[in-house]
Parts: sequence; C-alpha cells; structure tokens
Amino acid sequence: MKKILFMVPSLSGGGAEKVLVNLVNNLNKKYDITVLTLFDVGVNKQFLNERVNYKFVFPRVFRGNRLLLQLASPEYLYKKMVKGDYDIVVSFFQSPTTRIIAGGNKQSTKFVQWIHNEFHNKQELLSCYRSEREFRRLQQKYDATIFVAETVKTSYESLFPNLVHNPQVLYNVIETDKIRSLSLEQVDADKSSNPQNLQLISVGRLVPQKGFERLIRIVSRLAKEGYSIELSLLGTGELHSELQRLIEAEEVDSIVHLLGYKENPYAYVKNADLFVCSSLHEGYSTAVTESLIVGTPVLTTDCSGMAELLGEQNEYGMIVENSETALYKGLKELLENPNKLANYRKMAEIRGQNFNQANQVLAIERMLQEL
Repeated sequence: MKKILFMVPSLSGGGAEKVLVNLVNNLNKKYDITVLTLFDVGVNKQFLNERVNYKFVFPRVFRGNRLLLQLASPEYLYKKMVKGDYDIVVSFFQSPTTRIIAGGNKQSTKFVQWIHNEFHNKQELLSCYRSEREFRRLQQKYDATIFVAETVKTSYESLFPNLVHNPQVLYNVIETDKIRSLSLEQVDADKSSNPQNLQLISVGRLVPQKGFERLIRIVSRLAKEGYSIELSLLGTGELHSELQRLIEAEEVDSIVHLLGYKENPYAYVKNADLFVCSSLHEGYSTAVTESLIVGTPVLTTDCSGMAELLGEQNEYGMIVENSETALYKGLKELLENPNKLANYRKMAEIRGQNFNQANQVLAIERMLQEL
C-alpha cells in the first residue's frame, strides 16, 4: 500500500482546501493517506473521511510564522515536521509548505507540488523563500509539478521557463453528484430579500483577491440607476468589517447581504439568478465550477482557467476584462438582455454535465502511479 502525505498550511474555507478534501476522500482505498497541516484550524477539517489520517504541526496560527519558517532551512523543517516514511509527499499549493517539502532527501520518496494560482511577477512565487537562487534549487527537487489549468502553467513558465521536472495539467476534483444533490435542499429565505429583484450571488473568502469591494460598488451604482438587483456574499474572512462599512457607506444594506459561511452553499447558488466572480485573480475556480454544476449562469472577470470553464468565445458564460468598469458593463448588459441571461442558464446546465469526479480522480491516480 502506497503511503502518501499531503501538506497544506491549514484546512480553512478556501477553494483549494475544499479541493484537497474532495481528492483525499475519493482516492482509491489502496492508498494510505495522511493530511498534514501547519496549523490546526479550518472548517474543512470536519469533512475529511475517517480513513484519512490527520496531523498538524502548530495548534494555531501565530504572528510572524512566515518569517520564522523562512529563517530555518527546509531540510531542518522537513525533518522536524514530517514524521514517518512516505512513498509520495505532496505540497498541495504554493505556500511555506512548498519550501518545507523540498527539504526532504530520501531517495525512495517522490515529491510533488500543486500550483493553483496564476502568477504575474516573480515576487509572488518567491515570497516564501530566502532568495530566487534558493527557489530555483528547491523547485528542481520536485519529481512532478501539477498545474490546475493550462493558463496557470503558462503563467508559471513565462516567469521560470524549463525549471520544473514533469509539468502536468490536472483539473481539480469536484464532488459533482454530492453537489447536485445538496443543491436541491431548501434554504432559509432571507427575510430582507425581495423576490422581485434579480438575485446575484458570489462565494469565497472575504479577502482582497476576490474583488468584493468593486462588486459592491457596481451593485450600488446599478441600483441607483434603477435596476432591481440584490447581492448575497457567502464566506468569511479578514475584510468582513470593511465590506460591512462599505455597504453602509453606499447605502445598499437592504440589497447587499453578507451571509457568512454556509456548509451547503450549493442550494444558495442554485436558487440565484446569476453567479458573479469579481476576482482579481484565480486558479481554476472551484466556485465557478460548482455554479456550472448546479446550472446557475456565470459572469466573471478574466482570470486563469475561466476560458477553459466557460469557453474561448463565452459559449457557456460571460467573461469580461478584469476591471471594475468591464464588470459593471457586463452585468448591465445581462440585466438589459434577459434572453441572453436565460440562454446562459441553459448553457451552464450543459457545461455542468461535463464535469466528472471519477475521471478527475483517475487522472490523478495515474499520475501518482507513474512517479
């Protein structure tokens, strides 16, 4: 039985963390799976299958942890944190764990890194390392590098061409059947909602990357222009208070709702008229994928992986330039063209049928076997 360790900073409520849980829960039982986190925090921990071993290094996040981890050598950190012998050790996304895992030196162990995000400059990749020289040395320790989308692979290779061994594109594991089933559950109606309004929804951590500030400003602007719309944001994060203040300043508290973390976001997404992704950057968006699976049309800014999800010609959803102005114009266009929005709903349902959990898992198992 192959022993495989997946290491991540935590199992917080982000899309990549959810994808990891989906993956380890559905890998063949012939694998002995362990998930190791730097910090014992996160809502996704509760969803790990009972046959998945769970370990952590620190009980909680502490100030200055990134600097502390940078001061120690990756070889020292690996020895102290990764206990036991494994056939394959995986850093599931670019973070301090990528540097730590590269400190392993057992000849019998294969090392794999997953890259989820598109990178626009070298510093975004180098932030966890002491120097570019160290980064280059450690990247070459990996036996395979997995990118979640072609555009993610392209962005990495434009910054560091021909650096990594065995680069591959493997799409995220999404529990399609479970999502469709959960999306049919009843949700508690928001008493402050007006069913006559077009219901917009977005799901994600309340962090700068998601661009929720500009989405709130756009909704405010369109409401002032007379459009009957409403926005629900599902998720928690560091910007909650700031977003609440913006909602109050824009005087849209009756039509913009911060609903917090929902264990079953799929029912909310299915009941919405339009899913809006306002992100500044993404990897291969889990939230957009899930929206298509439940048949809710998507409007998104141009981020990594969106053309692979929605089509190069916007066949299955609308992709606009990644700016506040373009997102405003795109949303306004759909508000003024209900037939276009209705067509995108039909196309979302068609595209959603193409996602297959079993095929995604098999592709990853094939990669693991071939190492």
